[in-house]
Amino acid sequence: MKAKKRKHIVVIGGGTGSFTVLSGLKKYPVNLTAIVAMSDSGGSTGILRDELGVLPPGDVARCLVALSSSDTLMRTLMDYRFDNGNLKGHRFGNLLLSALEKMTGSFDSAVEKVSEILRIDGRVIPVTLDKVNLMAKVGKRIIHGEEKIQMTRLNGSLERIWLEPVARANPKALAAIRAADAIVIGPGGFYTGVVTNLLVRGIPEAIQKSKAKKIFVCNLMTKVEHTRDYSVRDYTRALEKYLDGSVDAVVYNNKQPASSLIKRYAREGDTLTSWDDVPAEHELIGANLLSHRESKFQKIGTPSKEASLVRHDPVKLAQIIAKIVGVKNGK
Repeated sequence: MKAKKRKHIVVIGGGTGSFTVLSGLKKYPVNLTAIVAMSDSGGSTGILRDELGVLPPGDVARCLVALSSSDTLMRTLMDYRFDNGNLKGHRFGNLLLSALEKMTGSFDSAVEKVSEILRIDGRVIPVTLDKVNLMAKVGKRIIHGEEKIQMTRLNGSLERIWLEPVARANPKALAAIRAADAIVIGPGGFYTGVVTNLLVRGIPEAIQKSKAKKIFVCNLMTKVEHTRDYSVRDYTRALEKYLDGSVDAVVYNNKQPASSLIKRYAREGDTLTSWDDVPAEHELIGANLLSHRESKFQKIGTPSKEASLVRHDPVKLAQIIAKIVGVKNGK
């Protein structure tokens, strides 16, 4: 009996959001490709870019770990962050990718080598291989770099956001989009992680020409600097503006997190994304997408302190995406 052809799912984004989506979907019988934003300029990644002239490794490393079928030790090693000495703040995975890029002369080759080392089940593709920086015009000011844009209030004042120089799409990314049965966009830092991919020349056009099911996973929370008081409709409209077209399905959370977590976000001015206002003429899937486990992160500048975060549950999210795509039998 002829084996049923696996569906090809492309996940577009970067950082924690893509890590979550990939971690859940890799348990299904699908072919996964992660297309990753390449404009990160903060933390370890920013230092390596400035000092070595390499492409940003951080988000790519995270996606490689998500798709890895290697043992726990190797995956933990990739995420290991040095906490003292001259390497303080650097993740081992970032250093490995940067070293391989310098050795091979190609970031693309470096990604392929680490993919072999980690025995990844799928592919990780940089959205562009050009050295670019994220730029924004806010009022009369020009903000240079993703890290600075993250901290800048864009609400009501963002006139334009772009990549400099003009970024050319990685041919591998375009080919993956053309071959896709489903394209999942988000979640993640909206203007600095998700939209960034759509600023690469050729990517929005390829997505719109693709016959794939286009699925937008909406952020759980708003960010006071960029998406203050956004609803599901607001997020979707903003995404479709940069996509220059529409998505087919919108997946969003409709469960209230613990009040203690909401209060922590409220102190920074961030709120839960409202699902009272949703976009019409879309396939809408609202569900409890919250992770039951508390997710921890280390605050920049305060390594001894940790804070709990509201996060998507990778299993719940993957179940919904698989259902939309028509895939069964998660492991």
